[in-house]
Amino acid sequence: MAVYFIGVDVGTASVRAGIFDQTGRLVKSSAHELKIWSPKGTSGNYYEQSSDNIWESCCKVIKEVVENVNPEDVAGIGFDATCSLVALDSKDKPITVSPTGNNQQNVIMWMDHRASQEAEVINALNHSAFKYVGGKVSLEMQLPKLLWLKRNLSESWYQTKKFMDLPDFLTWKATNSESRSLCSVVCKWNYIIDEAGYHGWPGDLFELIGLKDLLDENANTIGSNIKFPGTPQGSGLTLAVAQELGLKPGTPVATSLIDAYAGALALFACHADVPLEQRLALICGTSTCHMLSVSQPTFIDGVWGPYADVLLPGMWLLEGGQSATGKLLDHIVETHPSYPSLKERLPANTSIPEELSRMLYAMSLPTGRPLSNLTKDIHVWPDFHGNRSPLADPNMKGMVCGMTLDVSEENLALLYLATIQALCYGTRHIIDCMGRSDLEIGSLMLCGGLTKIELFAVTMADAIGLPVVLPHKKETVLLGSAMLGASASTHFASLNEAMANMGGHGRTVHPSQQDKQFHDRKYQVFMKMLQDQKEYKSIMDSN
Repeated sequence: MAVYFIGVDVGTASVRAGIFDQTGRLVKSSAHELKIWSPKGTSGNYYEQSSDNIWESCCKVIKEVVENVNPEDVAGIGFDATCSLVALDSKDKPITVSPTGNNQQNVIMWMDHRASQEAEVINALNHSAFKYVGGKVSLEMQLPKLLWLKRNLSESWYQTKKFMDLPDFLTWKATNSESRSLCSVVCKWNYIIDEAGYHGWPGDLFELIGLKDLLDENANTIGSNIKFPGTPQGSGLTLAVAQELGLKPGTPVATSLIDAYAGALALFACHADVPLEQRLALICGTSTCHMLSVSQPTFIDGVWGPYADVLLPGMWLLEGGQSATGKLLDHIVETHPSYPSLKERLPANTSIPEELSRMLYAMSLPTGRPLSNLTKDIHVWPDFHGNRSPLADPNMKGMVCGMTLDVSEENLALLYLATIQALCYGTRHIIDCMGRSDLEIGSLMLCGGLTKIELFAVTMADAIGLPVVLPHKKETVLLGSAMLGASASTHFASLNEAMANMGGHGRTVHPSQQDKQFHDRKYQVFMKMLQDQKEYKSIMDSN
């Protein structure tokens, strides 16, 4: 009898579903784009979505992947999603979180930066809970966004009866169970699990912020029943949802993960030559998350965590990150004067990253030097959307040094390469900070959209000086969610058993020693750009 598991991944711009067999082989996948609103006059800091649109898209892609599958053969479903904030009223209908007043815009996206002042107010408290988020609450987390809503959209605030992280919203829609995932509440809502094993909401922090009302009635508005990822939700698929999807009522649905954590789960399941605690998992998409699983709690300024039991039972998780990576590369390319002509001349089967990589290799051949050396005069500081780690400064700005009047396609290629290098140096900066806490990194495990760019993976290995492992299994984040579904089923005894059976091997990209000195010098320039930005900000902020 065939056994299948479904993984559903709600990313920033699209929903994807994949159906996998018990060995982790992808049988079929489907994707559907999502609506995103960025209201006018919000300076690119407001990003909103619709929970109705997201759920309808989930149903669409699930139906497409199970079209020719016997419902009896589907043993479990796992969901992951971005850590976006969903607001619902007393009738479980969307309630607006937008200055536009549109109730369909009821999701504040993870990358929304409207709550900068609220984050500053919260961080001024210097509460002991902040040691579990690298010393500061990020404006991408939920407490600043909730405080912003209470301050600025009071009508919505008092009408909202459910605030949910998007991954929890999906499992609720599928099962009618209001349980929340430990991953969501610990990592994004400041729910506490300490070294002594205490679990609970930090009531004094909520009171100091002015959000104590969220804890009324046993915190039902934000979650009173907290469950480990991969454990079954409620009684599985409801009858109505099962009929909509063409699946069996009661099909097990797993407690969810945030999207990057699903990717990390599959990466940690990938066989590697170094111990688990030395594998840094990078989930490289619109943004990049850096995940490290450790056996003992380790506290690092600017690195989120340590989070207990949010991914692997009995382990602590550290999370670094870069707020804009794939999005930054898109921005660099699409705002360059040569972009329209480049896009117009390319055949349909050639992507812009492929063409820019081809151009760079062609430009390097006459020099007789490695391709990386082409950017010796162009340097980028990549924090165009603030710095998540290790500086934890959402007000950091991007910088480019070495600009000329050249607007050719060759200039775009060089700027593209310099940006890739800068993103890799940002990862090196995070690793350096981890190293100061005696954490040893032996390899980088990469997944996500950016890994489709071979130049990115090669540059990462060379710039960091560590091997990069790229999984052979397709659709790593979807596979991680399918592993959750497998864990919730009766087919595997545990999440660890599902990982062992569904994980696979990967291809290793080894660093080039030929490029080491160049990248070391360029990393020095990278760090000097940080000091320069701090100095000019100090000058401009002085009275």
